[in-house]
Amino acid sequence: MSRRPDILGEFTADHRAVTDLLTQIEATPDSTAERDDLLARLTDLLFTHCAAEEEHLFPVIQHDVPDGGALVFSSIHDHLAIGQYLSDLQGLTPADPTFATLLGGLADTVRRHFDTEEKSLFPAARKALPAAARAALGDQLRAERAEVAEAGP
Repeated sequence: MSRRPDILGEFTADHRAVTDLLTQIEATPDSTAERDDLLARLTDLLFTHCAAEEEHLFPVIQHDVPDGGALVFSSIHDHLAIGQYLSDLQGLTPADPTFATLLGGLADTVRRHFDTEEKSLFPAARKALPAAARAALGDQLRAERAEVAEAGP
């Protein structure tokens, strides 16, 4: 059996990486290139993470988990809200008065969303999906991410 994380472990690791980036952004002074870089990294990570969940995990949840449709609907709603926050932030500089409000809304939405996934969605998936299926999905996700990384920007 593989020692690599299954699909849920991969997504949980993404959650930690996003949370760490949010904490760094919140602790970085407003008008610095570092903050812009961190926000760009956060945006890339969140968009790829949300897309991967929607592609690899949500169809399985919707099909194999009782009330999976409701769980997926809630998560997709959160993904749309996160995307809107990120889009709104892209047009602003950290000095803009609405930047801090939008960043706070994004951080709150992301943290609540991750908490809900880790307490409801992931346990339901763990219960419904055999370990081998979760491991195979994790391997598939890692392979796709490696392919994208090799292709470069």
